[in-house]
Amino acid sequence: MSGSRSVPSLQRVVAAFLPGILLCAYAYLSIGQLPQPLSYHEFVDRRVLLGIPHAGDVMSNFAFVLVGAFGLWFLSQSRLSARSFINRFERWPFWGLFLGIFLTGFGSGWYHLQPDNDSLVWDRLPMALAFMSIFSVMITERINPSLGVALLGPLVVMGAVSVLWWIWTEHQGHGDLRWYLLVQFYPLITMILMLLLLPTPYTRGGDYLGLIVFYVAAKAAEVLDYQIFELTRGLISGHTLKHLLAALGAAWLLRMLWRRQPAR
Repeated sequence: MSGSRSVPSLQRVVAAFLPGILLCAYAYLSIGQLPQPLSYHEFVDRRVLLGIPHAGDVMSNFAFVLVGAFGLWFLSQSRLSARSFINRFERWPFWGLFLGIFLTGFGSGWYHLQPDNDSLVWDRLPMALAFMSIFSVMITERINPSLGVALLGPLVVMGAVSVLWWIWTEHQGHGDLRWYLLVQFYPLITMILMLLLLPTPYTRGGDYLGLIVFYVAAKAAEVLDYQIFELTRGLISGHTLKHLLAALGAAWLLRMLWRRQPAR
Protein backbone atom coordinates (compact mmCIF):
# COMPACT_ATOMS: atom_id res chain seq x y z
CA MET A 1 0.00 0.00 0.00
CA SER A 2 1.28 3.44 -0.84
CA GLY A 3 2.04 5.98 1.84
CA SER A 4 4.46 8.75 2.66
CA ARG A 5 7.07 8.82 5.41
CA SER A 6 8.76 11.81 6.95
CA VAL A 7 12.36 11.10 7.87
CA PRO A 8 12.94 12.40 11.42
CA SER A 9 15.97 14.55 12.08
CA LEU A 10 18.86 13.11 14.02
CA GLN A 11 18.33 15.73 16.73
CA ARG A 12 14.75 14.55 17.30
CA VAL A 13 15.78 10.90 17.40
CA VAL A 14 18.47 11.68 19.98
CA ALA A 15 15.99 13.74 21.99
CA ALA A 16 13.62 10.75 22.04
CA PHE A 17 16.18 8.11 23.03
CA LEU A 18 18.75 9.90 25.18
CA PRO A 19 16.65 10.92 28.24
CA GLY A 20 15.58 7.32 28.87
CA ILE A 21 19.16 6.10 28.51
CA LEU A 22 20.44 8.66 31.01
CA LEU A 23 17.60 8.07 33.47
CA CYS A 24 17.90 4.28 33.33
CA ALA A 25 21.70 4.40 33.62
CA TYR A 26 21.39 6.59 36.71
CA ALA A 27 18.76 4.31 38.23
CA TYR A 28 20.77 1.17 37.49
CA LEU A 29 23.94 2.52 39.07
CA SER A 30 22.29 4.17 42.06
CA ILE A 31 19.85 1.46 43.13
CA GLY A 32 22.26 -1.47 43.38
CA GLN A 33 21.18 -5.10 43.17
CA LEU A 34 17.43 -5.48 43.56
CA PRO A 35 16.05 -8.91 44.54
CA GLN A 36 12.42 -9.85 44.00
CA PRO A 37 10.56 -9.14 47.26
CA LEU A 38 8.80 -12.33 48.35
CA SER A 39 5.88 -10.20 49.45
CA TYR A 40 5.15 -9.61 45.74
CA HIS A 41 3.60 -13.10 45.59
CA GLU A 42 1.13 -12.41 48.41
CA PHE A 43 -1.96 -11.40 46.47
CA VAL A 44 -5.09 -10.49 48.37
CA ASP A 45 -7.63 -12.59 46.46
CA ARG A 46 -7.05 -16.22 47.47
CA ARG A 47 -10.55 -17.49 46.73
CA VAL A 48 -11.01 -20.91 45.12
CA LEU A 49 -13.57 -21.29 42.33
CA LEU A 50 -14.27 -24.56 40.50
CA GLY A 51 -11.20 -25.99 42.16
CA ILE A 52 -8.96 -23.19 40.82
CA PRO A 53 -6.88 -21.44 43.50
CA HIS A 54 -6.50 -17.67 43.24
CA ALA A 55 -9.34 -17.93 40.74
CA GLY A 56 -9.76 -14.21 40.02
CA ASP A 57 -6.11 -13.68 39.17
CA VAL A 58 -5.93 -16.93 37.18
CA MET A 59 -9.13 -16.66 35.17
CA SER A 60 -8.74 -12.97 34.30
CA ASN A 61 -5.78 -13.99 32.15
CA PHE A 62 -8.23 -15.36 29.61
CA ALA A 63 -8.57 -11.73 28.47
CA PHE A 64 -4.95 -11.81 27.25
CA VAL A 65 -5.53 -15.08 25.40
CA LEU A 66 -8.63 -13.66 23.73
CA VAL A 67 -7.08 -10.36 22.63
CA GLY A 68 -3.83 -12.02 21.57
CA ALA A 69 -5.69 -14.60 19.50
CA PHE A 70 -7.77 -11.91 17.76
CA GLY A 71 -4.61 -9.92 17.05
CA LEU A 72 -2.87 -12.92 15.50
CA TRP A 73 -5.99 -13.71 13.48
CA PHE A 74 -6.18 -10.13 12.18
CA LEU A 75 -2.52 -10.17 11.10
CA SER A 76 -3.05 -13.48 9.29
CA GLN A 77 -5.91 -12.03 7.23
CA SER A 78 -4.11 -10.20 4.45
CA ARG A 79 -7.34 -8.84 3.03
CA LEU A 80 -8.16 -7.13 6.34
CA SER A 81 -4.73 -6.06 7.54
CA ALA A 82 -3.18 -4.95 4.22
CA ARG A 83 -4.61 -1.44 4.57
CA SER A 84 -3.00 -1.11 8.00
CA PHE A 85 0.60 -1.39 6.78
CA ILE A 86 2.57 0.42 4.09
CA ASN A 87 4.95 -2.54 3.80
CA ARG A 88 4.02 -6.15 4.51
CA PHE A 89 7.14 -6.78 6.61
CA GLU A 90 6.01 -4.11 9.08
CA ARG A 91 3.62 -6.72 10.47
CA TRP A 92 6.44 -8.70 12.06
CA PRO A 93 6.77 -6.62 15.23
CA PHE A 94 2.99 -6.83 15.67
CA TRP A 95 3.20 -10.62 15.32
CA GLY A 96 5.67 -10.58 18.22
CA LEU A 97 3.43 -8.24 20.21
CA PHE A 98 0.22 -10.23 19.90
CA LEU A 99 2.04 -13.54 20.34
CA GLY A 100 3.51 -12.15 23.57
CA ILE A 101 0.06 -11.05 24.73
CA PHE A 102 -1.43 -14.46 23.84
CA LEU A 103 1.31 -16.36 25.70
CA THR A 104 1.10 -14.01 28.66
CA GLY A 105 -2.42 -15.34 29.27
CA PHE A 106 -1.03 -18.84 29.75
CA GLY A 107 2.18 -17.85 31.52
CA SER A 108 0.47 -15.51 33.97
CA GLY A 109 -2.32 -18.02 34.55
CA TRP A 110 0.27 -20.68 35.39
CA TYR A 111 2.08 -18.30 37.74
CA HIS A 112 -1.04 -17.37 39.67
CA LEU A 113 -1.95 -21.00 40.33
CA GLN A 114 1.03 -21.15 42.69
CA PRO A 115 2.84 -17.81 42.87
CA ASP A 116 6.60 -17.99 43.47
CA ASN A 117 9.77 -16.84 41.74
CA ASP A 118 10.13 -19.93 39.56
CA SER A 119 6.59 -19.78 38.17
CA LEU A 120 6.95 -16.01 37.73
CA VAL A 121 9.51 -16.69 35.00
CA TRP A 122 6.71 -18.02 32.75
CA ASP A 123 4.75 -14.83 33.34
CA ARG A 124 7.65 -12.52 32.59
CA LEU A 125 9.10 -14.20 29.50
CA PRO A 126 6.07 -13.55 27.27
CA MET A 127 5.65 -10.08 28.77
CA ALA A 128 9.26 -9.31 27.79
CA LEU A 129 8.39 -10.47 24.26
CA ALA A 130 5.45 -8.03 24.19
CA PHE A 131 7.49 -5.11 25.63
CA MET A 132 10.30 -5.53 23.13
CA SER A 133 7.93 -6.04 20.22
CA ILE A 134 6.01 -2.81 20.85
CA PHE A 135 9.35 -1.00 21.07
CA SER A 136 10.26 -2.50 17.68
CA VAL A 137 6.87 -1.32 16.37
CA MET A 138 7.63 2.25 17.38
CA ILE A 139 11.10 2.21 15.80
CA THR A 140 9.60 0.72 12.64
CA GLU A 141 6.90 3.36 12.33
CA ARG A 142 8.61 6.46 13.69
CA ILE A 143 12.24 6.06 12.57
CA ASN A 144 12.90 3.45 9.89
CA PRO A 145 10.94 0.31 8.93
CA SER A 146 13.97 -1.80 8.04
CA LEU A 147 15.76 -0.82 11.24
CA GLY A 148 12.77 -1.55 13.44
CA VAL A 149 12.16 -4.99 11.95
CA ALA A 150 15.89 -5.83 12.05
CA LEU A 151 16.01 -4.92 15.74
CA LEU A 152 13.03 -7.12 16.63
CA GLY A 153 15.08 -10.28 17.12
CA PRO A 154 17.88 -8.69 19.18
CA LEU A 155 15.37 -6.80 21.32
CA VAL A 156 13.37 -9.96 22.03
CA VAL A 157 16.56 -11.83 22.97
CA MET A 158 17.54 -8.95 25.25
CA GLY A 159 14.15 -9.12 26.95
CA ALA A 160 14.35 -12.87 27.47
CA VAL A 161 17.91 -12.62 28.81
CA SER A 162 16.80 -10.00 31.34
CA VAL A 163 14.26 -12.47 32.78
CA LEU A 164 16.71 -15.39 32.76
CA TRP A 165 19.40 -13.22 34.37
CA TRP A 166 16.99 -12.23 37.12
CA ILE A 167 15.97 -15.82 38.01
CA TRP A 168 19.59 -17.04 37.79
CA THR A 169 20.72 -14.35 40.23
CA GLU A 170 17.82 -15.27 42.55
CA HIS A 171 19.04 -18.87 42.63
CA GLN A 172 22.56 -17.62 43.30
CA GLY A 173 21.30 -15.80 46.38
CA HIS A 174 21.73 -12.24 45.08
CA GLY A 175 18.66 -11.54 42.96
CA ASP A 176 18.89 -8.63 40.56
CA LEU A 177 15.73 -7.30 38.90
CA ARG A 178 17.34 -4.22 37.41
CA TRP A 179 17.72 -5.45 33.83
CA TYR A 180 14.15 -6.69 33.69
CA LEU A 181 12.86 -3.36 35.02
CA LEU A 182 14.85 -1.55 32.34
CA VAL A 183 13.22 -3.77 29.71
CA GLN A 184 9.85 -2.55 30.97
CA PHE A 185 10.45 1.11 31.63
CA TYR A 186 13.03 2.25 29.07
CA PRO A 187 10.72 1.46 26.13
CA LEU A 188 7.83 3.18 27.96
CA ILE A 189 9.79 6.38 28.54
CA THR A 190 11.18 6.41 25.01
CA MET A 191 7.82 5.58 23.42
CA ILE A 192 6.23 8.62 25.07
CA LEU A 193 8.98 10.86 23.71
CA MET A 194 8.77 9.24 20.27
CA LEU A 195 5.03 9.90 20.17
CA LEU A 196 5.63 13.56 21.04
CA LEU A 197 8.66 14.22 18.85
CA LEU A 198 8.61 11.90 15.84
CA PRO A 199 6.05 11.83 13.00
CA THR A 200 4.01 8.80 12.04
CA PRO A 201 3.15 7.67 8.50
CA TYR A 202 -0.25 6.40 9.69
CA THR A 203 -3.52 7.85 10.85
CA ARG A 204 -4.63 7.30 14.47
CA GLY A 205 -1.07 7.60 15.78
CA GLY A 206 -2.43 9.17 18.95
CA ASP A 207 -4.08 5.87 19.86
CA TYR A 208 -0.72 4.73 21.23
CA LEU A 209 -1.26 7.21 24.06
CA GLY A 210 -4.39 5.25 24.96
CA LEU A 211 -2.26 2.12 25.25
CA ILE A 212 0.09 3.93 27.62
CA VAL A 213 -2.82 5.20 29.72
CA PHE A 214 -4.18 1.66 30.07
CA TYR A 215 -0.71 0.39 31.00
CA VAL A 216 -0.19 3.05 33.68
CA ALA A 217 -3.68 2.37 35.07
CA ALA A 218 -2.88 -1.36 35.16
CA LYS A 219 0.34 -0.74 37.10
CA ALA A 220 -1.57 1.48 39.56
CA ALA A 221 -4.18 -1.26 40.06
CA GLU A 222 -1.38 -3.75 40.70
CA VAL A 223 0.07 -1.55 43.44
CA LEU A 224 -3.41 -1.05 44.97
CA ASP A 225 -4.25 -4.77 45.03
CA TYR A 226 -5.48 -4.82 48.65
CA GLN A 227 -7.13 -1.39 48.59
CA ILE A 228 -9.22 -2.13 45.50
CA PHE A 229 -10.29 -5.48 46.95
CA GLU A 230 -11.47 -3.73 50.11
CA LEU A 231 -13.09 -0.85 48.21
CA THR A 232 -15.13 -3.25 46.06
CA ARG A 233 -15.95 -5.40 49.13
CA GLY A 234 -14.21 -8.40 47.65
CA LEU A 235 -15.76 -8.15 44.20
CA ILE A 236 -12.43 -7.72 42.41
CA SER A 237 -8.82 -7.33 43.47
CA GLY A 238 -6.36 -4.79 42.14
CA HIS A 239 -4.27 -7.50 40.50
CA THR A 240 -7.26 -8.99 38.70
CA LEU A 241 -8.18 -5.49 37.56
CA LYS A 242 -4.60 -5.05 36.36
CA HIS A 243 -5.00 -8.01 34.00
CA LEU A 244 -8.25 -6.65 32.61
CA LEU A 245 -6.89 -3.12 32.12
CA ALA A 246 -3.74 -4.39 30.40
CA ALA A 247 -5.84 -6.59 28.11
CA LEU A 248 -8.06 -3.60 27.31
CA GLY A 249 -4.94 -1.67 26.35
CA ALA A 250 -3.99 -4.43 23.93
CA ALA A 251 -7.55 -4.44 22.57
CA TRP A 252 -7.34 -0.66 22.08
CA LEU A 253 -4.17 -1.20 20.03
CA LEU A 254 -5.90 -3.85 17.91
CA ARG A 255 -8.76 -1.39 17.34
CA MET A 256 -6.20 1.15 16.15
CA LEU A 257 -4.77 -1.34 13.66
CA TRP A 258 -8.23 -2.20 12.41
CA ARG A 259 -9.10 1.44 11.71
CA ARG A 260 -5.86 3.10 10.69
CA GLN A 261 -4.57 3.85 7.18
CA PRO A 262 -1.41 5.35 5.73
CA ALA A 263 -1.51 9.10 6.13
CA ARG A 264 -1.93 11.05 2.91
